[in-house]
Amino acid sequence: MTVDELKKIPEGEKQSFQATLIVKKIAAKVARNGTDFLMVELGDKTGSFGVTCFSDTREFEYFKQAKDGSIVSIEGVSDHYQSRFSPKIQKIVEITAEEANQSGAIGNLVEVSTEEPSALWAELDSYVNKIKNPELRLTVQTALESIKDDFINWPAAIAMHHAYRHGLLEHTVHVTRAAVVLLPLYPEVDPDLAIAGAILHDIGKVVEYEGHFSTKKSKTGLLQGHVVLGYRMVRKAGMQAKLNQDILERLEHIILSHQGELEWGAAVMAATPEAVFVSMADNLDAKMGMVQRALRRKNEMDTFSEYIPGLKAPVLLEGV
Repeated sequence: MTVDELKKIPEGEKQSFQATLIVKKIAAKVARNGTDFLMVELGDKTGSFGVTCFSDTREFEYFKQAKDGSIVSIEGVSDHYQSRFSPKIQKIVEITAEEANQSGAIGNLVEVSTEEPSALWAELDSYVNKIKNPELRLTVQTALESIKDDFINWPAAIAMHHAYRHGLLEHTVHVTRAAVVLLPLYPEVDPDLAIAGAILHDIGKVVEYEGHFSTKKSKTGLLQGHVVLGYRMVRKAGMQAKLNQDILERLEHIILSHQGELEWGAAVMAATPEAVFVSMADNLDAKMGMVQRALRRKNEMDTFSEYIPGLKAPVLLEGV
């Protein structure tokens, strides 16, 4: 059964099931009475759910040794805690990616963009060619060239938005698409810089994240973050392309400020027309990406989605 199918089991109904899932995240916790327990997130491409494993259970001993991104076959009985699906696990068996592939389960494990990546890349390339300044265009081409495969395949986040394979490419194309449409409304924004900034704003995420089945931050990602990593990558590409220093500094500023707020990870606040413009386009698509994913995952029994931290609210699902 998929996660979506499991979550459709009515609350109060105890149903035995088997599912092949990815171990998304394992977090060690300590209860108020001092007892150790684990919070384990399991999922597939249709969604995820959490399981609490107490120290006196077999699943605690298993997950204590397990790694994020491993594939498991579990058997259990459906249950709910505070109206959320939280099954009782009875058996856990780790399986290899090859075994999952042979059984046909691999195709159900990893969530992917609903858009065709080759078409998205072609669209992104068309936006690169809209940049009239030859050195700026070469900067963007140089920055993308060496990381193309990762840029196409990587997610845009671990959980917040576009957190699935090809999500980084999808998000980048959507931000750039929005920027191109909105540019005529704001003549004070330099089109070349805005398009270049939209394309490159999240490029550091190809270094920030790692993991084939379960995304997590790399060592470098934890120590520096995608804003700084992206700044460094763009600066190197700009110097190779012999981009005018003033234009390069303004492009770097877009990368450093695109997160919008210092508490959200921005190195500085946006202080140029192009930086404000790209930051707002990025925020718009991040938020709408959360809405779109919630709508894709809806089922006919739900009026609202689960609470979405990035929106600070659930999403109304009726009538859409």
